[in-house]
Amino acid sequence: MKLELDPIADAAYFEICDADVETARELEPGIIADYDDKGRLVGIEVLAIRQCGTTNTESPAMLPLGAKPQALVTKDCT
Repeated sequence: MKLELDPIADAAYFEICDADVETARELEPGIIADYDDKGRLVGIEVLAIRQCGTTNTESPAMLPLGAKPQALVTKDCT
């Protein structure tokens, strides 16, 4: 797993596994999920990250450090 930040593009990319991207789907405005040729999640791109800040610590999007949401966990990308 790898996180790439691009301050000039104001974007972040969270790479789940090192695989070729076959398709991409916009989950919500500014949040794009990339999938491999078998439909497995490869990475997630977040655009306009400076606008994503929140002070709501009760938000379901706030996870404890090290938490692995089940929807994002992949055992093997090959």
